[in-house]
Amino acid sequence: MPGTLYLVSTPIGNLEDLTYRAVRVLGEVDLIACEDTRHSHKLLNHYGIKTKAVSYHEHNERERAAELLELIRSGKSVAVISDAGTPGISDPGFRIVRLALEAGLQVVPIPGATALISALVSSGLPSDEFFFAGFLPARANQRRARLAELASMPATLIFYEAPHRLVASLQDALSILGERECVVARELTKLHEEVARGRLSELADRFSASAGEARGEIVLVIDRNEIESAGQESRSETVSDLVAGLEAEGIDHRAALKQAARKLGISRDDAYRQLTAERNRKS
Repeated sequence: MPGTLYLVSTPIGNLEDLTYRAVRVLGEVDLIACEDTRHSHKLLNHYGIKTKAVSYHEHNERERAAELLELIRSGKSVAVISDAGTPGISDPGFRIVRLALEAGLQVVPIPGATALISALVSSGLPSDEFFFAGFLPARANQRRARLAELASMPATLIFYEAPHRLVASLQDALSILGERECVVARELTKLHEEVARGRLSELADRFSASAGEARGEIVLVIDRNEIESAGQESRSETVSDLVAGLEAEGIDHRAALKQAARKLGISRDDAYRQLTAERNRKS
């Protein structure tokens, strides 16, 4: 009989957040595939788990997944864990799950901590509908384009972000999405846990003034709705306003968009994306 592939959620910071079931499974499987064996051994040693561990990360995922599947086919059970949280959520795991299912093998999730859910439920923002978009693109143009795609999404938006890009992402979110309520959840469950709440403009200013303090794992949670009055004040010159004003002077749309982009100091493509996002919010 083939074995089983277990996807085991591990703590996102506090070692006490490992479930009883997870401890049992990690102790019973034949092998644990870890994103970083050195990191995971701290957790395994804390609970006295002696199961053999091997590396399984983005750089060896393709080759290691094939090896693990052969073990499972031979009757061995394997647990996959990431450095923190649930495997497959912005971490390795997807490839081996797909391959295991295609091979007719059993895949069992062992639920537990996930940073995006912890941030959402503690944010105070609507949690009835939410959209998790993973990490925003590192390049500014791509990041703004992604935000424009999500501007009209009728759900609370959740992103993971790196500390050195936090301020830029907050500023771009303000520019593209308009003024909205936002939460920056940092180092959740750890010693220096912080959940900063406020408007996008307020948090952008706050973390810009103390950029060196934005360290660790960060989750951004952004409300689905724009704060209309604050949005008008914070963005006195929007792309749509500038384009409308120029068109009223008899300038054609293409030229008006180009002039608006030049005035705002952004590219024409960015101006077009912002214009589309602004019109979607008003519709």
